[in-house]
Amino acid sequence: MVILRRPETSHDGAEAAASSVRTLAVLLQAGAAPLNAWRHLADSGNAHAERVIARCDDGVPLIEAIEAEGGAWSDVAAAWDVATVVGAPLAVVLKSLAETMRDAATAADDVRIALAEPAGTARLLLWMPLAGLLLGFALGFDTVSVLIGNPIGTACLIAGLLLVLAARLWTRRLLRRAQPDAGSPGLHAELVAVALSGGASIARSLQLVEDSPARERVHAARTTGVLELSRAAGVPAGELLRAVAAQDRHDARVRGRLRAAKLSSQLLIPLGVCTLPAFLLLGVAPLILSVLSSTPLPI
Repeated sequence: MVILRRPETSHDGAEAAASSVRTLAVLLQAGAAPLNAWRHLADSGNAHAERVIARCDDGVPLIEAIEAEGGAWSDVAAAWDVATVVGAPLAVVLKSLAETMRDAATAADDVRIALAEPAGTARLLLWMPLAGLLLGFALGFDTVSVLIGNPIGTACLIAGLLLVLAARLWTRRLLRRAQPDAGSPGLHAELVAVALSGGASIARSLQLVEDSPARERVHAARTTGVLELSRAAGVPAGELLRAVAAQDRHDARVRGRLRAAKLSSQLLIPLGVCTLPAFLLLGVAPLILSVLSSTPLPI
């Protein structure tokens, strides 16, 4: 059976998903069976739970039905899968996951808020060349005839439009590079900690996470080092992993804010190289050509 995945960006609905996961944890802690907990959540009007239950009624396994929601719900499916396999307390795991998701969503929101001002400024500046062209109309100059009928004006029009296009592509690339990191910071360490809390060995825990639905959203860069430290020091790895996960989320927030701060200065480059010259070519040059063409030559 092919499961259609609902399109969703990496951070879409993470806060709402965290609230839903918290509710599921409370229902499970109260004694509800996993599928019944989802049915209770669906009965409350939760759209995600309604789709999950609909898939389950069609014969799709619960974890696959959760994973099909995409985005942050892949993290839920991964934690659910790992906790079920190792026999970790599902309610406790989901409560911890809800806090992790809420923290990650807050970090992503902080980055988006920091990006809002430079992104808005960039979009506004892209309209400068068109504003210059409209200014010529407002002042009563026949800039259209100049841009179309005059060879120099036509060259200015083509060059100005190419510069506007270049500025748009350049700015879009800068904005895309400044967006929050894909995936969930610290999720790999959190999932390994869940597996270890259920009594799985380190090798088994790593393999479970590698096979989980969130394998494409997790980064294992620091987990191995923490596990080595745990072995060397002879201390439980669970708390160390959760501390590293929290630090990863903090680092992601700091990196995002730094990128947003750099973006403000980086946007000056396409402004100076493309947008301002386009403004001169489409706004100022037609005015000058129109004045020159309407001024009679001295005899």
